[in-house]
Amino acid sequence: MLGSPCLAQTSVSLYGQIDVFAGATKAIGGKTAWQESSGGLSTSYFGMKGAEDLGGGMKAIFALESFFQPQNGQIGRFPNDVFFSRNAYIGIESPYGTFTAGRQSTNLFISTILFNPFVDSFTFSPVVLQTYLGQGGQGVIGDTGWNNAIQYSTPRFGGLSGAAMYSFGNSAGAAGVRKWSAQFLYFHGPFAATGVYQYENYSFAAGDIGTALPGVSGLTSQSTGELGATYDFRIVKLYAQYLHTNDQTSNGTILVNRGQAGFSIPLGAGSILGSYAYSKSNGPADGVTRKTWAIGYDYSLSKRTDIYAAYLYDHLSGKSTGDTAGIGIRTKF
Repeated sequence: MLGSPCLAQTSVSLYGQIDVFAGATKAIGGKTAWQESSGGLSTSYFGMKGAEDLGGGMKAIFALESFFQPQNGQIGRFPNDVFFSRNAYIGIESPYGTFTAGRQSTNLFISTILFNPFVDSFTFSPVVLQTYLGQGGQGVIGDTGWNNAIQYSTPRFGGLSGAAMYSFGNSAGAAGVRKWSAQFLYFHGPFAATGVYQYENYSFAAGDIGTALPGVSGLTSQSTGELGATYDFRIVKLYAQYLHTNDQTSNGTILVNRGQAGFSIPLGAGSILGSYAYSKSNGPADGVTRKTWAIGYDYSLSKRTDIYAAYLYDHLSGKSTGDTAGIGIRTKF
């Protein structure tokens, strides 16, 4: 009797989202520009992921995800962005956890977007704007995704899970050039919480740390800690975050403390969104403060498509204020 061949089960899927909005934007210290742009509530991207069953509860997995700008057809989030800038990794998933290698979204970014009502919006989320597009020397370096990274993610234990990531400097003679982070996530009923720590002594390539943060000279390393929590009361969901950034420079230590409070209120087929973020620097850049708030309404047309309107106000000490107002549409596929 001849045995039949055993074929491994495989799956590959294509997915993504498109987000376009129109409105007016005035950057801090700048002038108003009327525009059509992408990424009002979420950065547009497309991706492909797959899995192959290896038996014994193990799977080989991969993901390739690319940001793009639907208003002009350009790839990436900005000029010279890499093609697969969202994720490009391969790994093994098992009952004992998941190991992945490649370019991957950082633990700090994941925690930041999960615990504020505007999620991953670089246009209307105050805490995302202050953290990743910081001004006055207050930002976090190293992008929202790390190249040359390896990550281990634990299984979930009663709502609790963890992850650790390490990014190599990938340059000869630069063994001490690295980025690493550790994170926990907890989800139980209406309550959720996170904690994450991130350390970096390079931004994109070994040796670039000294010029990695505009407004800060002689940067040698940066570490950031974050705590976040949400509680869903059904009639309102509350969000809170605290971030502490420590910049080590040749001129001393710069500390940046950042807090965010927000809410999401169900209304009809949508939700009212609100958020306020405040940052203050201590050290050589002592006294620099940034205050940003936003309000919006996100209305679901279907399970995949929504329309929204939002307004954001932004102020950095010593400069004129900025703001953004817009209406947009987003669909997922």
